[in-house]
Amino acid sequence: MTIEQIIVIAVVQGITEFLPISSSGHLILVPNLMHWPDQGQFVDVMVHVGTLFAILIYFWRDVWRITLGALELFKGRVTQEGRLAIYIILATIPAIAFGLFLKKFGFGDLERNVAVVAWNTILYGLLMLVADMVGPQERTVEKMTLGSALIIGVAQALALIPGTSRSGVTMTAARFLGFTRPDSARFSFLLGIPAIAGAGVLTVGDALASGDTITMDAVYCAVLTFFAGLAAIAFLMALVRRMSLLPFVLYRMVLGGFLLVMLYT
Repeated sequence: MTIEQIIVIAVVQGITEFLPISSSGHLILVPNLMHWPDQGQFVDVMVHVGTLFAILIYFWRDVWRITLGALELFKGRVTQEGRLAIYIILATIPAIAFGLFLKKFGFGDLERNVAVVAWNTILYGLLMLVADMVGPQERTVEKMTLGSALIIGVAQALALIPGTSRSGVTMTAARFLGFTRPDSARFSFLLGIPAIAGAGVLTVGDALASGDTITMDAVYCAVLTFFAGLAAIAFLMALVRRMSLLPFVLYRMVLGGFLLVMLYT
């Protein structure tokens, strides 16, 4: 990979992973527009590692409190943070199960299917619009229940189908359930920690088992993605406190339409 490709891929991934606009759509679009060879799944995984660390740093207070709450559970004390830790763990199970299903039946390479990415970018953008219009802004993460967490967890599992956007579909589910925009985003990011970590470990393990090695290009991408991701989280959290999700919906419509034009022409 050239230095230009490393920088662009890292910045694009860092921004689009956290904004609800489909990172997989951009990871397909960029190489095609720039006439670069596909960066490959190993680089995709490493940039996701960068985004994972961005979440851990930005939400370190939440992560610390949830970790302490989880430790309290082993002492027989159930705190609010401990319940949230349980909810996050249980809500991650649907994504694990669906991921194993896709892998077992040979659907692991859907991310390179431009048609799947394009149509899902449009479809889930429309669902986001409806959820943000009809969903009341009443609930916070502190009022999370097991049922709500599992519904959002099932939505997260759907994000394994490219073009859906993990942050987008989980925020959509949370908005349908009446969570405020900031708390929808906050829970989406916290829920993403085990999901992103688990996917990274599995894919890196498969790559190493097949003889691939961790290249410096992939490491550089991960580091740059970390900084881009931090900026994207800060931007999104500031934006959802002030306005609706409509700008992201409109952007998804344009992106999905452009991918369809690129595919069919």
